[in-house]
Amino acid sequence: MSQFKAALRKSFWVGTLAILLLVVVAGCSGSKNEPDPNEGAEQSANQGTNSSANTEKPAAGGTFVYGRPASVTSLDLHNQITSNNAFAIDKVFESLVAFDSKGEIVDWLAESHNISADGLTYTFVLRDGLKFSNGTDVTAEDAVFSLERHLKVGGPLAIAAKVDTVKAQDNQTLVITLKEPYTPFISELSNFSNGILPNHFGGVAEEAFFKNPVGTGPFVVEKSDPAGDLTFTKNPHYWQEGKPYIDKLVYKLIEDDTQAINQLKAGEVNAIESLALQNAEELKKGPDTTVVTNGSWVTEQLFFNTLDKYFSDVHVRRALALALNREGLTKALTFGYAQTANSLLPTTIPYHSNDTIKALNFDINAAKEELAKSAFPDGFTTKLLVASGNSTRAQEAQIIQAAGKEIGIHIEIESIELATFRERFFAYDFSVMLNSGQADSPEANSIIAFQTDPEGFSKSYWTHYTNDEVTKLLYEGQKTPDGKEREEIYSKLLQTLADEVPYIPLYYPDILKGVRSSVDGLVVLPNGSIRFDEARIGK
Repeated sequence: MSQFKAALRKSFWVGTLAILLLVVVAGCSGSKNEPDPNEGAEQSANQGTNSSANTEKPAAGGTFVYGRPASVTSLDLHNQITSNNAFAIDKVFESLVAFDSKGEIVDWLAESHNISADGLTYTFVLRDGLKFSNGTDVTAEDAVFSLERHLKVGGPLAIAAKVDTVKAQDNQTLVITLKEPYTPFISELSNFSNGILPNHFGGVAEEAFFKNPVGTGPFVVEKSDPAGDLTFTKNPHYWQEGKPYIDKLVYKLIEDDTQAINQLKAGEVNAIESLALQNAEELKKGPDTTVVTNGSWVTEQLFFNTLDKYFSDVHVRRALALALNREGLTKALTFGYAQTANSLLPTTIPYHSNDTIKALNFDINAAKEELAKSAFPDGFTTKLLVASGNSTRAQEAQIIQAAGKEIGIHIEIESIELATFRERFFAYDFSVMLNSGQADSPEANSIIAFQTDPEGFSKSYWTHYTNDEVTKLLYEGQKTPDGKEREEIYSKLLQTLADEVPYIPLYYPDILKGVRSSVDGLVVLPNGSIRFDEARIGK
């Protein structure tokens, strides 16, 4: 998910926290990290350097308007993956475990969980007094139904673990047994796609349920326009007492990032989801605006369709990677809010290898030599697909176009609106495209599985990249416990990707959200979503 929540089928992103995640948190002062739900206490934030104009905490109540570049088209948690839907689904449905702003797994609907020594049995005990938004009690049978429905549907974020049984031991205890160990499992359970819904949809038809869903999240859908805005109201039965503080949350459709910034400055919205990196300083220095940021699980990338006659040739892909000055591109376009990427995995994800991997660094002579080894030594003409409305991506495309020209690859930029862009690459109708890959949870397998499994939902992120050794390493990494052996597996896998470049990692951007200075309590998660349950609006 940059705007596309490549949210994923997994390894990303989905789990292993044996290595501490290094997440940089900065942004607007007065924001708070999420509470420890086991204690019900608020933790202090380290989310910023800019002081809010108001020293008093803004009052509760009111309507929070959040500008977003794409509308919500479906709330079916098992059949969706893109951020426009995922970041609405996670306001309605919650999972047994979740991740906090630092990317650490915490108990959520479950008060506690236990994993057996052999890695095959997962036991969850639900919190006392949990209720759905319609006031009915949440039981372990609801969790059984939810997970079994996910296993049946599969979907883009399918449960990859080989599940043997999902059973309710009693009203509050859920036991999941696996046929074989699967290290990312606990992390993948934190995905929005593993949210808990009522047993048998609460007695209504499936289609009707997802038009008016019932969940445990802080918000309830009041009205939704698949081509426009969505309005949430607060869940009166939310398990975190007193939350959310706001009465309503409106997802307002603003497709152009410049319009979004203008509406933020004018006070027409309280925050915006999509903020181009070059506009961050402008908002930080504005009289009524600021920026909330967090380290992310995102890797901005150039993707090759390896079924394309040109980019099926590894020498062509390597040539373009060598011709592209990724460090220069990062410095020119990200204004200090990103790090140049050598590895597929962001540095906020364990086993990223970004500092040790041997990447194809900028070298024009080597690029020309590499192209000479290909079936197209004299170059060729191709097209680069990019979504319109994103000024940073537009500039990336121009830099890539210029790099290709230096070695005889003539790149035409095809800029189309976001919805059509998604349709095109979902249909593998592109030669090269600019997009981002993002973990849905703090687990290396999350991104890796989504981008390397030729049999997975996305066929290696719509590249059709296939390498039997990489696939073997992928599966080994899923079964291997966290530690040195797993690190070595991913190091070897990531080096192969760096050598064969089915996609060129460009940079790891921070997550940036434009916010009115009067806003307090937003929590930015490393997957790009926001928790609004502590948000307050000042005057």
